[in-house]
Amino acid sequence: MSTVSPKGLSPAGRAPIRVAMLGCGTVGSEVARLLTEQAGELAARAGAPVELAGIAVRRPDKHPELPAELLTDDAAALVARDDVDVVVELVGGIDPVRSWLLTALNAGKSVVTANKALLAEHSAELFEAADASGADLYFEAAVAGAIPLLRPLRESLAGDRITRVMGIVNGTTNYILSAMDATGAGYAETLDEASRLGYAEADPTADVDGYDAASKAAILASLAFHSRVTAKDVHREGIADVTASDLAAARTLGRTVKLLAICERVTADDGTESVSARVHPVMIPRSHQLAGVGGAFNAVYVEADAAGELMFYGQGAGGAPTASAVLGDLVAVARNQVHGGRGPRESAHAALPVRPMGQTPTRYHVSLDVADRAGVLAQVAQAFAAHGVSIAAVRQRDANDTASLVVVTHLAPDAALQSTVDEIAKLDVVHEVVSVMRVEGEDA
Repeated sequence: MSTVSPKGLSPAGRAPIRVAMLGCGTVGSEVARLLTEQAGELAARAGAPVELAGIAVRRPDKHPELPAELLTDDAAALVARDDVDVVVELVGGIDPVRSWLLTALNAGKSVVTANKALLAEHSAELFEAADASGADLYFEAAVAGAIPLLRPLRESLAGDRITRVMGIVNGTTNYILSAMDATGAGYAETLDEASRLGYAEADPTADVDGYDAASKAAILASLAFHSRVTAKDVHREGIADVTASDLAAARTLGRTVKLLAICERVTADDGTESVSARVHPVMIPRSHQLAGVGGAFNAVYVEADAAGELMFYGQGAGGAPTASAVLGDLVAVARNQVHGGRGPRESAHAALPVRPMGQTPTRYHVSLDVADRAGVLAQVAQAFAAHGVSIAAVRQRDANDTASLVVVTHLAPDAALQSTVDEIAKLDVVHEVVSVMRVEGEDA
């Protein structure tokens, strides 16, 4: 039994776990603050004091709030120091961060990172380095901020067969779409408002074009299906083309629009399995659990054979929420070092291939402006039938010499659906394909 101080906050006789932190922005400053303010409690949970050995920042003079003796602008030198046990990386990006973390792992130093972009491209290389040296690699903060999501996928559900992971993993896009749904405003003006309120970055490209969500989808698919999936494997579409009319159309059908990361295990007719990973806007019923997730919150819906349906919800970004996930990983790493344990390793034994988007079964909601005359619906239906796409529902509204036609399909390969839309656009009776959006969360 370990000995603790009379207050029960600090283990006695344990050498401290020394931490090198790379980056000290919004998240890093919260990590540094909590390491100081909650030092006793963290030591009690970890089994040893957890101390900062140094903090690498680009410009040390810009951080007067931190002890000067901890600051350095040489991240590589800090990582290589002999008195460092764990490296916490909060810089982001690929290079030179990748080389710093490989240096740490190759030297047997455990790594805690929130770097989704790096993990989505180079997790295999990082895991191999960790395995070779016996170090730990933890990254709970890389997806969905404070929400405990990756650890349940890696550990709690390790004995189950996960079939689907679907969720809102980007707060900026969820804020924009939620605001568009609530106010009826367009995309451009809502993005401007999100920027003014601080929900969108000065350059929102990574968020609104789906890059951020695609990196997270790659991580989720890799963990859920025990296969290596990179960001390049994820089909990606952003929200820039979502209009106020799309939200209005969804509302009339009892739906709303969300940007979802969707990762699923797909079984072909011959029994072979593959992984589908995609990010794009979808219409979902307002009765679905994800439909009510508003503002900048994140939520992820998991389906597994034995566990059934699970929902993870909470703050997906921000300094304090993300720092909470980082510190949780740091305590886990420290415990392993104190007690001689090891964290979970990479699990890629299934090695399922990634299914191309064109072969992935999806459903479409297609809105058309068509001529208001007899036979139009028959021509449109014939185009769907020619590509083997079955129609689930049709809604029509007449106005003067034109009509609005909405078609919702059953499940079909995405390529067949897209080819159908391309053919319909060429019909003389179709004035315009107003919008095309995939549908999720409903029976096919």
